[in-house]
Amino acid sequence: MHVFVVWEPVLPTDWLVLRPTTNTMRRISDLRVHQFWDRTRLLSKAMGEADRHSVIWDWVGVYAPDAAWDSDPPKPNFEGGPVVRVVLAFTNAVAKAEQAAP
Repeated sequence: MHVFVVWEPVLPTDWLVLRPTTNTMRRISDLRVHQFWDRTRLLSKAMGEADRHSVIWDWVGVYAPDAAWDSDPPKPNFEGGPVVRVVLAFTNAVAKAEQAAP
């Protein structure tokens, strides 16, 4: 399993820093996690951001092992947010994906 965390500036306070601090990134300590800073929100835009009201953030997705990003993002098996509201459903989706993995 690979876990990608993409940090991006969304809130006004996010624009005051150049990138997430080490303390911020320590919130996610799992060794499978790869963290990235997306200053210009390229990922959000690729996923549908059109203006400041449609920014994709505080979101989680679980993808099939064979999911591939082509011209459009793949459809996740599970998606939801804000993260704090979907922790249980996300955890269940991850467990289901792990059980189905070869």
